[in-house]
Amino acid sequence: MSHPPNYFFIQLFSVPRQCHITLQTFMVLLVLCRSCVFAGNGTKACKLIHESQSERKVLDRLEPLVNKNFTFDQTEGEDSYTYVFQLCGDAGGVPQAGAIQVNKKDKKIKKIGLYTLTKAVGGSDWVMLIYDGGDKYDHHCSQKNRTAMVMISCDKNVDMGNFKVILEDREREHDCFYLFELDSSAVCPAVQSQLSAGSIILIIGFCLMAVYLIGGFLYQRLIVRAKGMEQFPNYAFWVEVGNLTADGCDFVCRSKNREASPGSRGVTTEPLEEEPEERDDHLLPM
Repeated sequence: MSHPPNYFFIQLFSVPRQCHITLQTFMVLLVLCRSCVFAGNGTKACKLIHESQSERKVLDRLEPLVNKNFTFDQTEGEDSYTYVFQLCGDAGGVPQAGAIQVNKKDKKIKKIGLYTLTKAVGGSDWVMLIYDGGDKYDHHCSQKNRTAMVMISCDKNVDMGNFKVILEDREREHDCFYLFELDSSAVCPAVQSQLSAGSIILIIGFCLMAVYLIGGFLYQRLIVRAKGMEQFPNYAFWVEVGNLTADGCDFVCRSKNREASPGSRGVTTEPLEEEPEERDDHLLPM
């Protein structure tokens, strides 16, 4: 049995409405899954021109800045532009573009650099991110490709600071570039502990002493049912230690003989002469 040419077309659209809803749901889930996959790549979405572990480590430091668009508006005479930058992602939704320039008048978009052609250089508190392979100049820089250079500097006070354009150097024959600036705490060096070994030992000692005092006090009060000074842990032992310490201090600090020598009293060692006995016989009555 033959069918007209449009038979299968009619049959396609005669599928029940529930199937169309299921198909739409599937397409939405597919788009979401695709977005999750690309979002999960992080800095790995950036393709280095020359793959190396050192540059990859520099990119890993910028992981907190992934999937965020940074914009800056600039006016040059009668021209107004909006610059958009994204780390290892489509800036402004433009595929493979890490940085773009949007002309506000005619809405024309120019790719300044591609994150599929990336270079990364870093120091202790800064990272220079370079996107090559942008759109070619029309009249400047020998019609070479544009390049975006983003200087990301350390600022501990902000997670993501203001993004701005510093300059566009296009008056040379080769290697023209756009220079951008961004402050972020993501590139700040990790704060190292300033405590010395002695300080750590003292802190541990004070902690142990606090545990001993608090735990002993609770034990004496709640278990032993002690009262007054007896609640102090090992009270008899510490009293004895205090007495021994006082005795030692007395022995060291007061080591002189307590009985002064006769010379110190000003008394001679010679025996005293006996005084003549006074006779009082004449006072008796005869």
